[in-house]
Amino acid sequence: MLKRNIINFFLFLVFYFLFLILNSCAGTAASAQEYFSIGMAYFELGKYEEAEKWLNRAKQADRTMVASTYNLGRIAYETKRYEDAAKLFESILKKDGDNVLALKAAAYSRIKSGDIEIAEKHYTKLFTLVPESADDGYNHALILFTLERYTQAENVLEKYPASLLENKDTMLLYARCQAKLKKVEAIDSYSNWLSVNSDGKVRYEYAQLLENNALYARALEEYKKALTETDDKAVDPKKNEIRFAIARVLIIADGENAEGVKELNEAVTDGFNDIGAVEKLLNNKISAANKKNIQEIIANMRK
Repeated sequence: MLKRNIINFFLFLVFYFLFLILNSCAGTAASAQEYFSIGMAYFELGKYEEAEKWLNRAKQADRTMVASTYNLGRIAYETKRYEDAAKLFESILKKDGDNVLALKAAAYSRIKSGDIEIAEKHYTKLFTLVPESADDGYNHALILFTLERYTQAENVLEKYPASLLENKDTMLLYARCQAKLKKVEAIDSYSNWLSVNSDGKVRYEYAQLLENNALYARALEEYKKALTETDDKAVDPKKNEIRFAIARVLIIADGENAEGVKELNEAVTDGFNDIGAVEKLLNNKISAANKKNIQEIIANMRK
């Protein structure tokens, strides 16, 4: 099927070039629409440099200017020239501010170029034009979350209750918004997500949330699950960070029990090196023996 499509494109190009040659011989200039068609044929073949040449020619005519500019933006995006892509899409918006395709493309490009605040402005406009688009609602909320506008992000997501129940990315973003806002409802949102998905990082976030709400037994259970779901090469979080969290919960929950110190020792042996975090454990109600052992661990870490 792919081979047939490629052959068809090449045949298309051959016929167009013959057409142009014949027209040229007859003294007739090729039209902008023909330039556009050739440019798009090259685009579909992934020959972006050639496509740009023809689309830039087609761009000179009013009839094909917008379509050519839009597809030049697509080429810039595909070739990772995100700033150029954004500017091309935004040039369309200067003449047609309600162009939904250009707004979406400009927003995506600005996200990729790191211009999050500009992307948010595009999404705000897009959201007013196409409020029924759940995908755009998610992307808009994600930008707001990145900008630490957690309440606004939560409000956007709540406009799509069906997506909150069915789309795992939307569900997780909603849970994270609630957690940032220190809402206890975040516990249920994380639990719902983890009931149908498995991810060590998310499990770790959920355990932290449980720990922050003094639900130590559940937190300990989730930290242990996170440990089994996390790859040895993972960096966010690292396995030794999860082991330290297990030790911390054990020490906070029962400062008389030596199990927490044992877990702490294993975390440090595995590479955990945040001395400040270990020192904070001494602020909890712990036995004299546990306090002495933790101080020895700190001394060894300093060496």
